Amino acid sequence: MKTFHLLLISLFFGHLSFAQDIKPQEVRNIMKKVADWQMDHINDSYSNKKPHHPLHWTNAALYVGMAKWAQMANDDTYFNWLKGIGTQNNWQLHERKYHADDHAVGRMYAALFRKYGEEEMLEPTIEQFGFLMHHPAKTKLNWGSPYHQDRWNWCDALFMSPPVWADLYNITGEQKYLDFMFEEYKATTEFLFDTEDHLYYRDERFKGEQDHGTKIFWGRGNGWVYAGLADILSNLKPQTKEYEYFLDIYNKMSEKLLEIQTPEGHWAMSLLGQEFYPTPETSGSSFFVYGLTWGINNGILKGAKYKKAVVKGWNAMASYVNDNGMLGYVQPIGAAPGNASPDKTEVYGTGAFLSAGSEIYKMVGGN
Repeated sequence: MKTFHLLLISLFFGHLSFAQDIKPQEVRNIMKKVADWQMDHINDSYSNKKPHHPLHWTNAALYVGMAKWAQMANDDTYFNWLKGIGTQNNWQLHERKYHADDHAVGRMYAALFRKYGEEEMLEPTIEQFGFLMHHPAKTKLNWGSPYHQDRWNWCDALFMSPPVWADLYNITGEQKYLDFMFEEYKATTEFLFDTEDHLYYRDERFKGEQDHGTKIFWGRGNGWVYAGLADILSNLKPQTKEYEYFLDIYNKMSEKLLEIQTPEGHWAMSLLGQEFYPTPETSGSSFFVYGLTWGINNGILKGAKYKKAVVKGWNAMASYVNDNGMLGYVQPIGAAPGNASPDKTEVYGTGAFLSAGSEIYKMVGGN
């Protein structure tokens, strides 16, 4: 009996050590290093030949993570930087009225509204989303049909637009935002979610296709979805039909992500094709670390297996930050598994990394 008790104690403290391997101050330090480097290099060219527009989806994904870091930073440098971008652009969404990518900057506006309470920060988004509710796109979800991206017919879109609708629902208390988002999200999921593997196809073109004999589930594409689910759930009331719907998808994806994490801690660019895509990819993987750790912190994902996975994942992501603070191994802009290398970065990778760090910091006892 004594041996049995000693075994239990050993297992208990062994599980605790997963989190204790990461020190809160170390998380803060590397997040600051990465955030500062990215701010200094915001106009550098990576995937494109010229800098991204400040309201482009690439930067919008950065701002999501930067806002989470700003809340931790103990000075207003980062909030001031974000607020300056909003002010310079009159708090407008990007160019295309219906396209999900151009809604994504609304995530940053909502974060700033929660801090400052200034109505001008959300007024253009509220006006535009009001128009969309009264003039909804009637296009098909099939890829290549006329104006097909006026609806969410690619999985990346589920990060770009639905969480903005959820933010507006949470901030205003108006059910109409949630109702619109819920119906459109369900349509996309019925179209792109694989009920066998519990992952999303990037878009219709990949359904039924294979790569080296495996289904093609793009790593970052599913990272977009998974991080977006965490952010949507954060805005909803538990025990509602909407919460239960999104929670079901989240739980199914969580189980699958645990199953397919690589021994090195990252996730493959083609999620079921680790053998054929051994190179790390830090944008999708950081989103997975973020989403999984959020679930741990909110009491949804329980058990040592999840903590072990996120510690391994975070340590892998942190190891790909160079001495200057640049996060490497970020796959360039794309729509399918591709290439990544230690000298390749992108602003959305930084945003994903900062989001992951914000939840890791909470998990390991940071205040």
